[in-house]
Parts: sequence; structure tokens; C-alpha cells
Amino acid sequence: MHASTVRGLLVRGMLAGLIAGLFAFAVAYVVGEPPVRGSIAVEEAQAAQDAAGAPSAHAGHGGGDAAPAEAAEAAEEEELVSRPVQSTFGLATGLLVYGVALGGIASLAFSFALGRIGGFSPRATAALTAAGAFATVYLVPFLKYPATPPAVGNPDTIGQRTTLFFLMILLSVLLGIGAIILGRRLAPRLGNWNATLAASGAFVVAAALAFVFLPDNSDAVQPGFPAALLWEFRVASLAVQLVLWAVFAIVFGVLAQRLLASRADGTEATAQQTAPALG
Repeated sequence: MHASTVRGLLVRGMLAGLIAGLFAFAVAYVVGEPPVRGSIAVEEAQAAQDAAGAPSAHAGHGGGDAAPAEAAEAAEEEELVSRPVQSTFGLATGLLVYGVALGGIASLAFSFALGRIGGFSPRATAALTAAGAFATVYLVPFLKYPATPPAVGNPDTIGQRTTLFFLMILLSVLLGIGAIILGRRLAPRLGNWNATLAASGAFVVAAALAFVFLPDNSDAVQPGFPAALLWEFRVASLAVQLVLWAVFAIVFGVLAQRLLASRADGTEATAQQTAPALG
């Protein structure tokens, strides 16, 4: 594929990621923010209960309410960005940057996959690329380490939990690449359909083994946290990612189809103009 075509696909992939990020933000704000607010309310209620139950250092000296007041004042000072800003501009900025970055990476993967995974059209290849990226980058790691609302886990192990999550992403992506290579090697002997089934089965088995041997996040959620609220947050997180990749697949598929069709028409017209001159 020509470098200018890859560059054009990269730009269109980033644009599609931006549009997908806008849709993902709408879903995250409408569906994801309520459980986030609920989890923050649970955290604040627990903090207030702990502060009320803790003995005051000034008890008996007219300062019984000093400790809770000082704790609340410290919490306010530590909050550099207000919740309304976090849930609107902050959330939108994060998802838009995330969408643009992943859109660019997915467009490069599309450039490599086009014509190498079968005789699929650009739209179908875009859909397959997005589905594979969603499965390897998010779904498989999510099944092992589900998303949790903010401030519900043990803060002392957040570094370990983050490392395990990104390790699962890396393993999932590597296993996905290995499955593609395996499928291509088996295709001449088994045919495309059987080779795809065999490679997919190998990926599932390898991912299951990773699930078994990687440690669990036993302290990712504090005891007593409402199970319904946790379930709502995880469903919302899954919905945001699903919408992001679905919209990207649709928009990028259309843009890539138009770009490649125009390049093909231009190449054909140039060849037709050159042929008489050569004759």
C-alpha cells in the first residue's frame, strides 16, 4: 500500500475515532455518570461515618466537631477539579483523546490487514479490525479484571492492580496477533472458515489459561459496596466501549471505502491515459 494511502487512512481513522469519542461521551454521561455519582456518595457516607466514629483529639475541650470539619476541609482542598468539570469537560476530553489515539492505531492495523485476512471489502475489513481491537484491547481484559467505580478498592494496591490490567491487555493483544498468524498458516490446508475457527479456539484456550494463572484482584472492591451499583457501573463501562468501537467501525469503514475507491479510480484513469502514449 502506498505511503500516501496509509497517511490518508491514518487521518480518517483519527477523525472516525474523534466522532466515536463523541458518541461514547454521550453514553458515558447518560449511563455511566449515575453509578459514578452513586459510588462517590457511598464513599462520602462511609468517610463521614468513620469520621463520626473516630475519637477526637480535642474531646472535652469544646472541639468535638473539629476532626470531621478538618477532614472535610482537607478533602475540599485536595479536589483540584470539581465534580461538574470532571463529569463534563474532563470526561469529554479523556474520551475524545482516547478515541483519536485508538482510531489512529486501528487505522494502521486496518492498513496491514486489508487484503491479508481474506478478500473482504474495506468496510468489512474495518468492521473486523474494530471487532478484533474491541475484543483484545478491552473485552478480554475486562472479563479478567472488570472495571470498578472510583475509590471503591484498596488504595494501597492500585499500582499492582493497574499493572495486572495492562499486563492482561498486552497478553490479549499478543494472543490475538498469534491467532491471526496461526489462521493464515492454516488457511491453505483447512480453508478460510475452518482456519478461522481453529485460530479462534486457540485464542480462547490461551486466554483461559492466562485467566487461570494471573492473580485475581481480590481487593478491587471494598466489602459492603452495593452489588447493584457495581453491576450498573460495569455494564455502563462495557456499553461505552461497545459504542466507541461500533461507531468507529461504521464511520471509518465508509471513509476508508471512499478513499480507496477514489485512489483506485485515479490509478485506473492514469493507466488508461498512459496506455495510448506507450502504444
